[in-house]
Amino acid sequence: MATNFESNVIGVVVLARHGDRQGFYQDPETYTASSTVITPLGEQQEFQLGWLLRSIYLNASAPTYIQGIANSSSLFQPNQVIVRADAGGEGGVIVDSAIALTQGLWPATPKASTQLANGTNVTSPLEGYQYVPIESVEPNEDVSLEGFTSCNTFDDHTETFYKSSAFQGKASQAAQFLTDLKPYMDGRPVTLENMWNIFDYMNVQSIHNATFANALPAGYLAQARDLANWHEYGVFSDNSMTGIGNIAFRTMIPSVLNAVQRIANASDPLKLHYSAIAYKPFLSLFNMTGVAAGGGLPPTIVNYAASVVLEVRQPADGSEPVVRFNFKNGTDDATFRTYSMNIPGWFSSGGIDMPVSTFINAFQPAAVNTTLDWCNVCGQTQARGCAALLRVSDQTIFLAQHDKISPVGAGFLGAGFTVAVFGAALAVLLFLGYLTFGKGKRAASRKGVENHDHVELQSSTNSITKESA
Repeated sequence: MATNFESNVIGVVVLARHGDRQGFYQDPETYTASSTVITPLGEQQEFQLGWLLRSIYLNASAPTYIQGIANSSSLFQPNQVIVRADAGGEGGVIVDSAIALTQGLWPATPKASTQLANGTNVTSPLEGYQYVPIESVEPNEDVSLEGFTSCNTFDDHTETFYKSSAFQGKASQAAQFLTDLKPYMDGRPVTLENMWNIFDYMNVQSIHNATFANALPAGYLAQARDLANWHEYGVFSDNSMTGIGNIAFRTMIPSVLNAVQRIANASDPLKLHYSAIAYKPFLSLFNMTGVAAGGGLPPTIVNYAASVVLEVRQPADGSEPVVRFNFKNGTDDATFRTYSMNIPGWFSSGGIDMPVSTFINAFQPAAVNTTLDWCNVCGQTQARGCAALLRVSDQTIFLAQHDKISPVGAGFLGAGFTVAVFGAALAVLLFLGYLTFGKGKRAASRKGVENHDHVELQSSTNSITKESA
């Protein structure tokens, strides 16, 4: 990791892939995935990543210590940290990964104790376990961490890629290798379209199945990974920042920018924002930041427990805070490396630190800020509450465009119409299950998930907007 003694780290935005898991299947056309479970190896990978982050950013004597954060000798401070985890396609794997990583960041300590009125000292279970709140982000309620599923225009983008001359040419080149793979695939379709599932099966078996690992010819796994890298980057990237191929990160942009802005604000207590995600947003992020196009970082599927850390730094001269891009590819890298970003308005010649305003101005136009935005961008009219949201939006536009009577009459008609629209929308939301009573968004801590009784109305905005409160 690059060091710069002319600036101090004032906060970080951490993105981390889940750890090792059992195999699973995802549809090569829609990326709808089956459930799976994390392994003890995956939990260790995440714990070790958390421990490394602790040594880099919570160690008060480290040059990259986050100024003002509760250091490694202190207890976890919830007002300084936000943790969010994708609870979608891979079941509980990503949430469990977030739990393991936070165990490494804030391990058990005897300081997690209290003294009762009678003088008795009581320590938290597991020798002082620190319970870090984790927001479990359900895709059907919040699109921010998994905006690529149920997205019709993204599915069209994937189909177009499969029909492209580049894809057909690659399929022709790989034909013999794919034929040679068939005896090892246990009946799975061996086509370039299915390349992710082919590689994932081979990778999981090579880690956990000695018989398979010994039987697979040398070099086959590496060849499969190269094809899967090419396949996935073609699906999860686009020529334009606002292209649908970047949707996996575009829905994350509001959360990332909100965190950067809050960290840069000296009066805001936020110091560390962590999102636990799958591999897909990394590919879109690499494409949008230009770290892959610049040749510094290969456009590949990141390893288990890979992580990007966006450091927000305050220059010593008091000028505008800057953003620095750091990446560690799982256990392949001993520590983080710094990469220069190449985006409109900023190129690598400008240095490794990008002004916060430049970073925000580059990414803001590509952001998918609300669920209603996502419905429109994805051409979705039913899933994730889009039917109700689009109906309310259309009725609001109708009211705005047809107010041609007297001001007094318009006032009465507008009020009545608004009540009618709200009533209709409420009925639709109740029918669809988006208005619930006695159920709340899950907040995971360690191995458990808690529900908090309250009334929740599904919002047209994703939960990112709640973070500024």
